[in-house]
Amino acid sequence: MNAALNHRDPLVFDTRELGRRPGALKRVSRTVDAPASLGIEVIGVPEGAPVELELRLESVMEGVLVTGTAEVPLEGECVRCLEPVSRTGEADFQELFSYPDAESRYRRAAPADDVEESEESETYVLEADLFDLEPVLRDAVVLSLPLQPVCREDCPGLCPACGFRLADDPEHHHDEAVDIRWAALQELAGTMRPGGRDADQEKPPRTRGDEPQEK
Repeated sequence: MNAALNHRDPLVFDTRELGRRPGALKRVSRTVDAPASLGIEVIGVPEGAPVELELRLESVMEGVLVTGTAEVPLEGECVRCLEPVSRTGEADFQELFSYPDAESRYRRAAPADDVEESEESETYVLEADLFDLEPVLRDAVVLSLPLQPVCREDCPGLCPACGFRLADDPEHHHDEAVDIRWAALQELAGTMRPGGRDADQEKPPRTRGDEPQEK
């Protein structure tokens, strides 16, 4: 059983001023601390970082329609060169928080197929005129994050041979590696003299007169 919402929680908002008058409107600006684990493996919002919220609360027949924008600081690392990445991100969202009795009214009026489809999708319900924005904020921010953040669009990445950051020296390179299939031939070539023959081959051939005579 879920715990009751705490109106002191900075991500919990009160809608009592709207009443249940369709068309009633309220705008809210608030800065909150980012909750934990707000991001993905390579980039996210540091826990406790300031999140700037701009919300528009509108009373409708079914509940309160919340439309908003969150501006968040992002920290991560470039997927190409692994250097730190810092930037500001923005996430837009819109979600309906239904009145507690709206669901039962909907079930009585809606066809069975519509009810089954609604059960499959996640719905949010007002609790004592309060709503918790955290799950909506979390979904919006995570979906807005780049899956492959880079420090700059043309980041050349790392040298595949030694891991050197290529942006620090665009001329960085290594001598061409010797194909292992030619390594034995290269070693043999090192024993050859400039004339193309090895030391044994350069010795003049013996003739019959050069052979030692037996006494």
